[in-house]
Amino acid sequence: MYRLNLPQYEINIKQQNGKTLILDTLRRKFVSLTPEEWVRQHFVHYLTEHKGYPASLIANETELTCGQKKLRCDSVLYDNQANPRMIIEYKAPTIAITQKVFNQISVYNMLLKVDYLVVSNGLQHYCCRMDYDRNSYCFLKEIPDFNEL
Repeated sequence: MYRLNLPQYEINIKQQNGKTLILDTLRRKFVSLTPEEWVRQHFVHYLTEHKGYPASLIANETELTCGQKKLRCDSVLYDNQANPRMIIEYKAPTIAITQKVFNQISVYNMLLKVDYLVVSNGLQHYCCRMDYDRNSYCFLKEIPDFNEL
């Protein structure tokens, strides 16, 4: 797989029926190892082990409904009252972070109205804090620690 701009960790990978699977520690099951999943698992590890985010407050593959359309957020961070606080969108390392990616996460945020939006392809990471009073956002220099949210 790809070398990422994220801390390495002890990855649990296995082969099953000719497929390579990686353990999703949040969903507590093995899932197909795709380049995007590789980024997700490294990023979740980074948040929980290096930024102090409680694993119990992060959900992977959160489904949203917008009319008849089903959407799926890659990861959502909740607060202790189960209110969404952050949406995280992952792309494969070969996918550039473009306006199209921000448009995608913005659609999710129209439904969730979170405080933070994060986009990562494992090599580049962007985090912005929403300001709903001013109808704007501000890019942060780094992903905040959990206790700074």
